[in-house]
Amino acid sequence: MVNSLMLLAVEANRVIALRMMKLMRGGGSARREAKLMVSEKMHAAFEATASLMAGASGDEIIHRYRRRVAANAKRLSKLNSGRSRNSAVKRPRRRRK
Repeated sequence: MVNSLMLLAVEANRVIALRMMKLMRGGGSARREAKLMVSEKMHAAFEATASLMAGASGDEIIHRYRRRVAANAKRLSKLNSGRSRNSAVKRPRRRRK
């Protein structure tokens, strides 16, 4: 179980970094991501509580969290990899004299 927890921590840190990049860009997609993040966390907490009450082991719950974290990492990586560095950074135009 300790190994699974350590892997979950590493994977979750990656998702946090990807989400922070998206949130720093701002706009409508950042607002949607923030709402999605909060609703996912609430849903996962309720699901984990219900699973524990039903007799699930800690390993089973961690496995479910790791699957969700992996899905988020995949989704967020797709969004971030589609942009080139040049299109993401706007350079100011020079004024002609």
